[in-house]
Amino acid sequence: MRQKLLLTAALCLASISSVIAQTWPSKPIKVVVPYPAGGAADITARVLGQKMAESLGVAVVVDNKPGANGMIGTDIVAKAAPDGYTLLLDASGPLVVNPALYAKVPYDTERDFIPISQATHFQYVLVVPAASPFQSVPELVAAAKAKPGSLSYGSTGVGGGGHLAGEMLGLMSGTKVTHIPYKGSAPAMADLLGGQLSFTFDPMVTAVPQIRAGKLRAFAVSGPKRAKALPQVPTMDELGYKGFSITQFQGFLAPARTDPAIIARLHQEVLKAMKSADVVQRLETDGGNDLIGSSPTEFSAQIKSDLAMYRKLIKDADIKQE
Repeated sequence: MRQKLLLTAALCLASISSVIAQTWPSKPIKVVVPYPAGGAADITARVLGQKMAESLGVAVVVDNKPGANGMIGTDIVAKAAPDGYTLLLDASGPLVVNPALYAKVPYDTERDFIPISQATHFQYVLVVPAASPFQSVPELVAAAKAKPGSLSYGSTGVGGGGHLAGEMLGLMSGTKVTHIPYKGSAPAMADLLGGQLSFTFDPMVTAVPQIRAGKLRAFAVSGPKRAKALPQVPTMDELGYKGFSITQFQGFLAPARTDPAIIARLHQEVLKAMKSADVVQRLETDGGNDLIGSSPTEFSAQIKSDLAMYRKLIKDADIKQE
């Protein structure tokens, strides 16, 4: 009798899920980005969101909620209704770095979210303003050694990929440079272009257009291989910094307890959007991202693996919350 009741309950839930999948979406979908407009995550959300809107038949609205190193926007989605109408386009920082960096974060990455798909994988590029006197990484390092603390670099915040890349450069070169955290890559880029910063490790998607416009000079990329968008730019490893590798992911997530049928549909829509020629052109060819399109299970495994990796890196580098 008990088994029969359980089977009946399971069939009822499956039926309800099927109905939800058929009626969703019936109103605009909000994608929260925990960074300012114009940054790497914002660009990814808007490019993919536009394509998803065309396919879904409802508006996909990007809502920028920066602050607290990405934790404000991330927490908003953690506490949102699990109805498929509030999603998160997040990067590695808030999801897998902050839990290793801060004694307490307002959400639990593995408990409070359902991964939908890893959208991109990207690296950073070490850039200086076009007017900079430095012509190479060795010149930059030499200046930092000559006057410790005199050079400054910006990042999206403490524990962000750009910050970690700068810390790794300092550790490997034996130099001391001044880190200045921002709320996102766009304001850091503005200060770099304005000459207020010496250099940054900037996300490819925001740096490449400025490099091609002649406003920035690229010295090296932070990943283990050269970027498709900048094939002439060497890796830090090639320049002698063996083992230097800092990369990040971006991906879509939904609040925990979101209906599995909606998650499956969203995953399909993300994959469909990523196959569009103009999306590939903007995010991969021009933006230097690697488009991924992983399954929810694969993205969940990636998050778990990165959580362990960043806990070790932050401990070993003795990186502290500023």
